[in-house]
Amino acid sequence: MRVSCHNVLQSMRVSCHNVEGKKNGDFHKKTGNEKLQQINNKNMMSEEAAHLLVVYDDPSDQRSLSFDDTSSTEESPDETRLSLETANDMVPYIGQRFATHDLAYEFYSEYAKRCGFSIRRHRTEGKDGVGKGLTRRYFVCHRAGNTPVKPTNENKPQRNRKSSRCGCQAFIRITKSTELGISEWRVTGFANHHNHELLEPNQVRFLPAYRTISDSDKSRILMFAKTGISVQQMMRLMELEKGVEPGYLPFTEKDVRNLLQSFRKLDSEDESVDLLRMCKAIKERDPNFKFEYTLDVNNRLENVAWSYASSVQSYEIFGDAVVFDTTHRLSAFDMPLGVWVGMNNYGMPCFFGCMLLREENSRSLSWALKVFMSFMNGKPPQTILTDQNSCLKEAIAMEMPTTKHALCIWMIVSKFPSWFNAVLGERYNEWKLEFYRLYNLESTDDFEMGWRDMVNSFGLHTNRHIANMFALRSLWALPYLRSHFFAGMTTGHLKSINAFIQRFLSAQTRLSHFVEQVAVAVDFKDQAAEQQTMQQNLQNICLKTGAPMESHAASILTPYAFSKLQDQLVLAAHYASFQLEDGCFLVRHHTKIEGGRKIYWVPSQGIITCSCHHFEFSGILCRHALRVLSTGNCFEIPERYLPVRWRRISSLSMKAVTNSPNDHAEKVKLLQSMVSCLVTESAKSTERLDMATEQVSVLLARVREQPVLLSSQIIRDFSSLHKDL
Repeated sequence: MRVSCHNVLQSMRVSCHNVEGKKNGDFHKKTGNEKLQQINNKNMMSEEAAHLLVVYDDPSDQRSLSFDDTSSTEESPDETRLSLETANDMVPYIGQRFATHDLAYEFYSEYAKRCGFSIRRHRTEGKDGVGKGLTRRYFVCHRAGNTPVKPTNENKPQRNRKSSRCGCQAFIRITKSTELGISEWRVTGFANHHNHELLEPNQVRFLPAYRTISDSDKSRILMFAKTGISVQQMMRLMELEKGVEPGYLPFTEKDVRNLLQSFRKLDSEDESVDLLRMCKAIKERDPNFKFEYTLDVNNRLENVAWSYASSVQSYEIFGDAVVFDTTHRLSAFDMPLGVWVGMNNYGMPCFFGCMLLREENSRSLSWALKVFMSFMNGKPPQTILTDQNSCLKEAIAMEMPTTKHALCIWMIVSKFPSWFNAVLGERYNEWKLEFYRLYNLESTDDFEMGWRDMVNSFGLHTNRHIANMFALRSLWALPYLRSHFFAGMTTGHLKSINAFIQRFLSAQTRLSHFVEQVAVAVDFKDQAAEQQTMQQNLQNICLKTGAPMESHAASILTPYAFSKLQDQLVLAAHYASFQLEDGCFLVRHHTKIEGGRKIYWVPSQGIITCSCHHFEFSGILCRHALRVLSTGNCFEIPERYLPVRWRRISSLSMKAVTNSPNDHAEKVKLLQSMVSCLVTESAKSTERLDMATEQVSVLLARVREQPVLLSSQIIRDFSSLHKDL
């Protein structure tokens, strides 16, 4: 226990009791040590120290020590004068004056902070507006008093909250006095008895009394929350802004989380009304914004779903394979959250829609599927990936009968540690490698045979998770799904989609703001995608094989899609092709003498299929089909095997899909962008330039055959285009 506060205590005692024969400085130091000695070991106390303590603890002055006393003690003018002469302005003393009780509290709080404790308001005497009003106040150490025993209730769980109170007797008492019509507050009692350790300066700042968030910091935190950054990132940003060392802000991460939580603890009905009001406000600003909701029998919000104009545009091209993630909840509002996400032509997540449900049952999920398809103009996806959910499985079978339903492998794999880590122990990683090997097999027979061997090898015959996974194998194992289109989404892509969803989940503040926060996250992702698209397009494409098919694909596909096709082209050189009959080929690796893949090719119709179903699964031709095309003297990939979803499509082109026919200015901008791109691509070689010149000449002749209907706006657009070109 530190001595400094006890030294301060003895100094104040000298101020109140003029003890003869002692000089103030020597007496202050000596009696401070004696008081500390008395607390630690009263039996070792000297006679002189004992005499001094008796003088201090005289019954006539007991009212200054006990904050339970209700009487009033006023000091004499001589005592006040002595106090003012001997006390330090930084230390409370008897007779010290304050204009208001709040100023007295602030002073004592600052003193307590320097000494290593905090204070709280305790008792008051009198009441504002009644009689003489408030006449006396007590401020005590934060560890004063004892924790009251609460009655136990068996039906209500009790929180095991620890208390720091230990009966500490440190306090200050202030009394109101009026002289010449001027009211002031005087210190009439002060004791610095602490029966606990006082904190060091680097520890005292963690006490709740000294952890405060200013109004400006609150505004900044709420602004950060809307961006979706984590609380840790908020803290680091504010440390850098204020120029303080890490961990030295006047508040902690827990305080920030509590602040954000306080904004969510609002009436649920008011929140629902605000949410619908926000959706209607967005709809007024953007007519293409779509939202639907349902109300229950009590006219309260039950379900709500929404989608943005850019999401509907993206779905027109990239809505063939969709992830419907219902594994998240808005914990602050205890509502299940469903998010519709896909993958664009550059291999990045794209947002399609969002929904909030009161309950996750078959009825509400069926409503969500219906509304989503209405948002997307009645067009269902080819494939939908979800978590394992029996209600959702029934709803999809009912509302999307033509859509292939599959389980998201990443959501299954994420549960493996809790399912198998304790069961398999040291063999867990070995089992996981065997699982991935089976998952990537091509034959269903090989998968089922390998699964049985795996179960026997690891002794998992009675494991319920293994049994459940095998029962649902047709919904998650690749050998059963290769003939369906999944845009080549792997575990890595699904992790990226999950990270995208987590971005706006971390941005929760108010339910009414959630729609807007999702829009911010979607816009941020769109901008990042545009930047990455630009960077990919600016990079020079490196041709590895020199084959005409490679350069042809490079001019049409996005860099992401072309890299996937290029990998297959490089591997195609390692395979041999054998013609079995007219239009049927056998392709196998040059090191093998058995097995292989069967290829069917009809050159006149530009149709080629492979038994590996790689194109059906990813939209990218496989090495086997490319080998047959190469040996058949095919120098360009057939048009149907360069899907639109993997081609270079700018954001302007996507907007043209849904723009109204009268949007002439947008069409002019689109044409300008296409012409600029044409010039850039054509200038890369003489062959490209010759082909472009020939084709543009033909196109120009056809355009000139069309009728001309000039208007002032069209003339201005034409002049602008001509000037830019």
